[in-house]
Amino acid sequence: MTKVFTAFSGYDSQCLGLNRLGIDYELVGWSEIDPTAIKAHNALFPQWAERNYGDISKIDWAQVPDFDLFTYSSPCQDFSAAGLQKGGEKGSGTRSSLLWECEKAISIKRPRYCLMENVAALVSQKFIKLFQRWMLTMEGYGYKNFAQVLNAKDYGVPQNRARIFLVSILDETARYSFPKPQPLHVRLKDVLEPKVDEKYYLSDKMVESFLKTSADETHNHNFQPKDGGGVQPSR
Repeated sequence: MTKVFTAFSGYDSQCLGLNRLGIDYELVGWSEIDPTAIKAHNALFPQWAERNYGDISKIDWAQVPDFDLFTYSSPCQDFSAAGLQKGGEKGSGTRSSLLWECEKAISIKRPRYCLMENVAALVSQKFIKLFQRWMLTMEGYGYKNFAQVLNAKDYGVPQNRARIFLVSILDETARYSFPKPQPLHVRLKDVLEPKVDEKYYLSDKMVESFLKTSADETHNHNFQPKDGGGVQPSR
């Protein structure tokens, strides 16, 4: 049975993915502080309600059971084009700098597999060096990295949602390939409800902002995989 710890868990889409894949696993711990997210998590996974370690910056990792898989979708607000882009430098105190709290978990527990997900802006020209430093940090602990920007619309979801994924494996000889894009057969109108209360409508200004953010995060990253799974800025 695979032992799993999810950081910045939300309602734990990571565990939902494991369920969908039919993987036999145990969630030995999770880390979430948002009350609404915790409520959703407990509704989906009541059997693990007592395993929330809370604030990731306050976890004593030596007291956490060992785990094989560590997932960490750390806060994106300070990388995203929709935010103020304050960045995530180590020690900066931004929400996105909580990424570096994950180093503590990884250095102490040394899980065999680590999975990171974040907005594509993390590999934009503005933040690519930070991302590269993170990968070098992982390499320093013996991990081999595989990174790629994937868009939800290429995997069966009618949403233009580009995200950077980083798979790190504690094996210098490891090989990994990201899934190939699939034809999109479902359109947005196929999943939207025909009648919605007007209180849920978005203003024209907000729609314009969303469209701009989506375009920025999809097209303004300078990213290309290198042989061996690393990344470098495009030239």
